[in-house]
Amino acid sequence: MEGSLSVLGAGLAFGIGAIGPAIGIGMIGAKTIESMARQPEMAGKLQATMFIALGMTEAIALLGFVLAFVLMGA
Repeated sequence: MEGSLSVLGAGLAFGIGAIGPAIGIGMIGAKTIESMARQPEMAGKLQATMFIALGMTEAIALLGFVLAFVLMGA
């Protein structure tokens, strides 16, 4: 019983933990494209800043993935 609950908890941890970063990545991409459309001359700087923000946001999803494995005991 305890093993099945840990697997359920791991699935929920990763599933719910991936929702926030997915929404964040979508918003980062949308706002970057919007900013590039408004100021095309800043496209290079905006793209570099976008990749940094995407990496930081993706790190949150990876932490949820690691937490899922910790909960499963692997």
